[in-house]
Amino acid sequence: MTTAAVADTGPLIHLAEIDALDLLTTLDRLLVPETVYAELQAGGLPDRLSELDFERITVDEPIDQTPELDAGERAALAVADNQEDLVLLTDDLAAREFAQQSDIEVHGSIGIIALGYHRGMLTLDEAATHMRALQAEASLFITDAVVEQGIELLESEDDAV
Repeated sequence: MTTAAVADTGPLIHLAEIDALDLLTTLDRLLVPETVYAELQAGGLPDRLSELDFERITVDEPIDQTPELDAGERAALAVADNQEDLVLLTDDLAAREFAQQSDIEVHGSIGIIALGYHRGMLTLDEAATHMRALQAEASLFITDAVVEQGIELLESEDDAV
């Protein structure tokens, strides 16, 4: 299965914070809008971002100004909305809700960790450790319930095999 995605700033920052940016190599294609790249530059580009194979793209028409969404989120949503089979990567709740209302598949940092597990890049224990690190070490606010649900899903899939 080919997985192509457009990233918002959040997952790039959060995965970098737990030294797991390399998990984005599990994607077959990664698009990063110039607006998102500029946001990353303003906050300091994550170490090892330059080691990733991604395509920087210009977004001429981001989605309409929405107070809950920043410029990077609006640009990434516009790309995902205009290309079929493109997953939106975001950890932002308002962006997730907008994507779901627009029938855009959306995944966050937890989803990238799960993809790394499914593609054989991580063991179950390593995936669980990364998920817990998102909560303990990253600037992402994520509840215990979400982390444990992610781990339980991987364990139940593992048991089903």
